[in-house]
Amino acid sequence: MSATTRPPGRTSTPDRRRTALLRCGSVAAAVAGLGFGVPGVVGVGYLAEHGEVWRLFGLPTYGEGPFDAVGLPASVPLLGAFVAVCAAETGLAVLLWRGRGRRPALLLLPVELVFWTGFALPFGPPLGLARTAAVLLAGPRPRPGRRHREGVPGSATL
Repeated sequence: MSATTRPPGRTSTPDRRRTALLRCGSVAAAVAGLGFGVPGVVGVGYLAEHGEVWRLFGLPTYGEGPFDAVGLPASVPLLGAFVAVCAAETGLAVLLWRGRGRRPALLLLPVELVFWTGFALPFGPPLGLARTAAVLLAGPRPRPGRRHREGVPGSATL
């Protein structure tokens, strides 16, 4: 076997590194998506039924934060939008686990930051930034059949 071939089923070190990074990002996305989304669903139901923000361990789940301070109180549509973002985050976790989802991961972060900041959720930004760092460190998905050839314009892959 030559030095450039691998046994079937074996991945190269860069491929394993990329997979490990994307899976770390996937775990961060799953924790954020489910960790905020499940209480968000409960919060939407509670707010719709009782007209006030649900409290968990005596703390308001999605109220009394910067959104309230700027005159945007918690409402069913606002919480529903946040739950939709959490669902997207959970879907992103699946994509990242499968080695995809780089662009959605980068596009979703600013939207999430608005909600995490507006609802004063301290664990959101570290999870989102950890996910984004892992995705950026993993780099883009390699394209099959394309190799860099020295001296040929336009042959480099990014």
